[in-house]
Amino acid sequence: MTLKAYQNTQRITEDPRQTEYRLFGHVTGALISAQKVKASGGSLVEVIDWNRRVWRTLAADCLDEHNQLPEGVRAQIVSLSLWVNKYSKEAIRKGASLDPLIAINRTIMEGLRGAA
Repeated sequence: MTLKAYQNTQRITEDPRQTEYRLFGHVTGALISAQKVKASGGSLVEVIDWNRRVWRTLAADCLDEHNQLPEGVRAQIVSLSLWVNKYSKEAIRKGASLDPLIAINRTIMEGLRGAA
């Protein structure tokens, strides 16, 4: 089976929460790896930016009037996204630890796993 066929099958059979959980797993794993190897420069910026884009996408989805999540949860996700964006700048510019970003992602993963 080709990669594209596998991805199509996965997309059809996977619950959206499972997809989000898997995405958070990938980006969080990349943050952990970057921290372990003490990545710097472009590779660190790429990983942090990937995480920031995930959060930005979630926030945009939560701002959509058709989103099915309760309004309070949507507001919290948007708020977290703003915090992730601000903290990511600190991590890139000042070398702040990636631990808070990793912790937030893990918390979201726990929620997604519990809700699935």
